[in-house]
Amino acid sequence: MTDTTSGATNTSSEPRVAFVTGGSRGIGLATARALATQGHRVAVGSRTKPDELDDSLLWVECDVTNPGSVDDAFTTIENEFGTVQILVSNAGVTADMLVLRMDDDDFTSVLDANLAGAFRVAKRAVRPMMKTRWGRIVFISSVVGALGQAGQANYAASKAGLVGLGRSLAREFASRGITVNLVAPGPIETDMLAAAGDAAIEAMVGAVPVGRIGQPEDIAAAVGFLASDHAGYITGVTLGVDGGLGMGGGAQ
Repeated sequence: MTDTTSGATNTSSEPRVAFVTGGSRGIGLATARALATQGHRVAVGSRTKPDELDDSLLWVECDVTNPGSVDDAFTTIENEFGTVQILVSNAGVTADMLVLRMDDDDFTSVLDANLAGAFRVAKRAVRPMMKTRWGRIVFISSVVGALGQAGQANYAASKAGLVGLGRSLAREFASRGITVNLVAPGPIETDMLAAAGDAAIEAMVGAVPVGRIGQPEDIAAAVGFLASDHAGYITGVTLGVDGGLGMGGGAQ
């Protein structure tokens, strides 16, 4: 809505119902907290209940590899808060190893959780969004999906696949007021990164133009914008939040 007295645009966001998968720690928890700070009613999903969780957040059990679990999670949120209007698909796993040591299950299990899991939650979320003609879906991809990484063929494939999935959904649902975008983090200070070891982390810092590891809050800020009313004219975009590591990369 345009303010004709000042020429400014009113882009204030109203409170919505948000669901963050993989929201019990790291990037997911930081994103859930950021959305709650913006006034949204936020549910976080994970396979096991976290030991501690902010009082402002609702926890729901959600295994994205299980369609029944996904449906149950959405039903619980709908009963507690109402229809999910903002979906952040963040749940994911890794099983890093060189391809010559990787068996079929090592490969397909990562794709099932990271890519097929994202498809499952997006499909469950989108029909109610279509009815209200408003929705925001944000997939958490990775700079690795564009650049590749030795020892992460399965993870990189799953994150690259999210780009094709996200852009396809963006085209399918744009006319219904639903935007679908992706955030592609670079190295972020999380438990997953810590497992890489000090030498690997030091090498990553050397490769990042801004010269530091990112924080979960850096990703949360980007997601918060893409999930807002302000971003209604942005869809099908992959936003790299990687300190310049990807520099536009193949996923952009």
